[in-house]
Amino acid sequence: MIYLSPPHLNPEANFYLQKAIETNWVAPVGENLDEFEKSVCQYTQSKYALATSSGTSAIHLALRLLGVQANDMVICPSLTFVATANPIFYQNATPILVDSELDSWNICPKYLALALDYCKRHRKRVGAIIVVHLYGQPAKMKEINEIAQYYQVPIVEDSAEALGSKYGKPNEEKYAGTLGALGVFSFNGNKIITTSGGGMLLTHTRKAREKALFWATQAKDEADYYHHSEIGYNYRLSNVLAGIGRGQMEVLGERVLKKREIFDFYKKNITQLFTQFQPELPNSYSNHWLTAVLFENENIRNKLLQRLQQHNIEARHFWTPLHTLPLFKDVMFFGEKINRNIYKNIPQSIAEDLFSRGLCLPSGTALSAEDLTMITDLINEFGIETWKGKIG
Repeated sequence: MIYLSPPHLNPEANFYLQKAIETNWVAPVGENLDEFEKSVCQYTQSKYALATSSGTSAIHLALRLLGVQANDMVICPSLTFVATANPIFYQNATPILVDSELDSWNICPKYLALALDYCKRHRKRVGAIIVVHLYGQPAKMKEINEIAQYYQVPIVEDSAEALGSKYGKPNEEKYAGTLGALGVFSFNGNKIITTSGGGMLLTHTRKAREKALFWATQAKDEADYYHHSEIGYNYRLSNVLAGIGRGQMEVLGERVLKKREIFDFYKKNITQLFTQFQPELPNSYSNHWLTAVLFENENIRNKLLQRLQQHNIEARHFWTPLHTLPLFKDVMFFGEKINRNIYKNIPQSIAEDLFSRGLCLPSGTALSAEDLTMITDLINEFGIETWKGKIG
C-alpha cells in the first residue's frame, strides 16, 4: 500500500525518544521539550514557542490569548480541516466562513474584507482572523495583513500544514507561523515532521508564551498547594513525543526539499492536459506538504481516485468546505458564486469547485522514484483513456 503522507522517522528521532525513556523523563517536562521548542524557534526565527498536545489545542490557546470570548466573531476560511474552526466553538464564539481565491486556493482577501465590513456595520466584534496555508502554500499575507490592520483585528496563522514554507520578497521572506500575531503548527502523523500527535504555538512575546503555558498545564496558581483561579487544560506535549520531534527537526530541511521534488516530479511527468496543480504565489515558497491537483470535472476525479485505490494507492479528496457541513449550517459564509455547465448550472463557491474537482496525491517523503513513476504512469494511462472519450 502506498499511503498519502505517512510518518518518515529518522534515527535521531529514536535516539531522543529512547533517551527520555532511559532517563525516566516521560512527563510533559524535560530536555526534549526545551530543545524541541528551541529548534523550532531557531528554524522559523520565532522568538518563543510552546509545544502542545495538538495543533488544535494550540489554536485554542491562541484564541484565548487574543481575548476571544462568547459572542465574538472569528473569521476563517471555509476550505480547511474542521480543526481550524472547532476551537472557535470552544470559546463560545461564532465562526464566519470565507471563500477561497484561485491564485493560491487560500482565503480570499476580497471576501475577507467584505466579512469584516459587514461585522463593522452591524457592530459585531471580531476577535480574530484565522488564516490557513492550505497544503503548505502560503496565503496572500501582504493583502490579508493590510486588511487586518485596517480593521484592527489580529491574525492567527494556522500553519499546521506549512512548517518550512516562506512568504515575502527575496531576502525579506519570513517563515509561515511568524506572519501574524500568533502562529500554530501541527505534528500529527501525516505532517512533514511528526511527534505522532502534537502541535506548537509561536508567540512574539515571553508574556504570551508564559500565559499559554499556564493554561496548558491546568492553570495551577503559584502556591504550596493546588490552587486554581482560572480554567486550565491538559494541553502540554510529553517529553517522550517531543524527543521524536526534536530528532525530526534535524532533517526538516531535507524533508521540505523532498516534498518539493515530489510536487515537481508530478507536475513534470503527468502529461495530460486535464490537470491543474496548486499554484505557488510570487514571493512565496511552499513546502508542498501534499501535492494537490484539480481535474476537469468531478466525474474524472472520482474515476481516477477509484483507479488509484484499485492499485493500493491512497489519494484523498480536498478538505470539505466547512460551510457545506451540518455543523456549520447556521454560520455566515462570504463567497463567490460561479456557474459551470459541468455542475448543471448549480451555483458553486470557489471552495466547492476546488473540493469537487480536487485530489491530493501520495506525497510521503519516503516515496521512491519507482513509486512515483508507477503513480504517474497510472495517471497518464488513465488520462489517455479520458482523452479518447472513454471517461468523463
